[in-house]
Parts: sequence; C-alpha cells; structure tokens
Amino acid sequence: MRYISLASLLTACILVTVAPVVAHHSAAAAYDESKRVEGQANVTKILVRNPHSWIFLESTDDKGQKIEWQIEMGGVPSMAWAKDGLPIGMVVKVAGHPSRAEGSHGITGATFTKTDGTPIGPRGGREYTPQ
Repeated sequence: MRYISLASLLTACILVTVAPVVAHHSAAAAYDESKRVEGQANVTKILVRNPHSWIFLESTDDKGQKIEWQIEMGGVPSMAWAKDGLPIGMVVKVAGHPSRAEGSHGITGATFTKTDGTPIGPRGGREYTPQ
C-alpha cells in the first residue's frame, strides 16, 4: 500500500511539472513574426498575470474611429517595470509583431518608447527576438 501511495505522489509531481511545458505555445501561430507594426496610443489598462500579461492601448484611425490595441506580454516576473513605466493615460509609441487575426489589433514582442523616443521597459527599446 505504501508503494502505491508513493507511486501516485511521484506521478502527480511529474504531471504538475510537465503540464506547463506542454501547455506553452509558439507566438508564431497567432502573430506574424515576419512583419512589424508601429503605432502611438494612450495606455488604458494593464493586466499583469501568468502566463501572459496584457497592455491595452487606445488610438484613433484616419476616420476618427477608436482602436484598442491588445499587447501580449510576458508573465508576472517580467512585468515589474510596467507599474511605474506605463501609467494609465500615458501616450507611448509601440512596435512589435502583428496579430494574424484579420481586423484585430494585437501585438506581441512589443517594445515601448516615450513620444520623444526614450525607451521604456526592460528591453530598452530593443526588438524582442523569439527563442
């Protein structure tokens, strides 16, 4: 009986350890890493969570219609800079890989700068290179 319990515990530990690795996915399925988009917009919301955080920006198109940009970022540990670096209402420039979903305004691998070009965030304005 003791060996069955130990085997069950060991199996559960392995599954808990392997599940996050199996669940991780490539950004290439949802974003076009061969393209790059740039824009300028107001920070409206920041959701810091695992496995991915989100930064929401709002701008207007040529016709005056509002556009909400959804920027997919890393998890909680990589987002400590966002609280002070991207206050709500701040106007920023963003550049990154666009979403493949037609009509959407999603970006991944984003870099942020102030309107004067001063880098914001841990990559200091350097382009993200997926592994």
